[in-house]
Amino acid sequence: MSQAVTVVTDSTAYLDAEEIRRFGVTVIPLQVVVGGRALDDVAEIDAEGVAGALRQWSPVSTSRPAPQRFADAYELAAAQGTTGVVSVHLSAEMSGTVESARIAAADAIIPVEVVDSGSLAMGLGFPVLAAAWKARQGGTRTEVAQAARACAEATKSFFYVDTLEHLRRGGRIGAAANLLGSALSIKPLLHITQGTIAPLEKVRTSGRAIARLEDLAVRAAGDDPVDVAVHHLVAAGRAGTLADHLAKRIPALGRLRVVEVGAAVGVHVGPGMLGITIAPALTT
Repeated sequence: MSQAVTVVTDSTAYLDAEEIRRFGVTVIPLQVVVGGRALDDVAEIDAEGVAGALRQWSPVSTSRPAPQRFADAYELAAAQGTTGVVSVHLSAEMSGTVESARIAAADAIIPVEVVDSGSLAMGLGFPVLAAAWKARQGGTRTEVAQAARACAEATKSFFYVDTLEHLRRGGRIGAAANLLGSALSIKPLLHITQGTIAPLEKVRTSGRAIARLEDLAVRAAGDDPVDVAVHHLVAAGRAGTLADHLAKRIPALGRLRVVEVGAAVGVHVGPGMLGITIAPALTT
């Protein structure tokens, strides 16, 4: 029997295959455009592929999914017996994905509620999992959407990049643009606030920046149960070390995961990126 509410998201949530299968989440891919060729994020281009293109300074960009891809997903959910859809996506300030979902939702044959997570990667993934868990428990469309919004509001993301150049080229730098003049002499720590990427601190070396990133995450985690994701782009060793440190320092740690971001996010952050997302622990 189909559950009453289906959760749809996009590929920048970077959920693992087992979670997608377990919760029945539908994932719509963003496109990564390399040399004029549009490729589906994750399925047709991976992190190493985009990192290689960026290292060569090849023209790389991203494109939101067409509304028809969402329309097809909503129609399939209806055909499978779902009575409603909650569609949770990366920040509207960073992508037109939410807009595409809303266009499709307006003509869907079943009710669709679109949720802007205000974030990306596991800043999106954790709210998707909260929504999917509520749907699995038999929650209504309103309850499922509220679960996603509540998790998104309580989730915090911090990250470090080796250079701001990729964010600048992709037009995602937002309030961090004022760091560009000193970009060669500093290692920026950034965070996501109000759906945009904003500067947090300026640190002189990568080692100090990563240590400070760890401290910020520990402080944000506090004493309440939390789930944590450490993100990276072709920096598995540093990400693993960072995760080991967090496991020892966060007192009420639930699930800790190391997640390599895919091509659609990697385009904008560049190789060497490290990020940490902290969310209320989800008990499943």
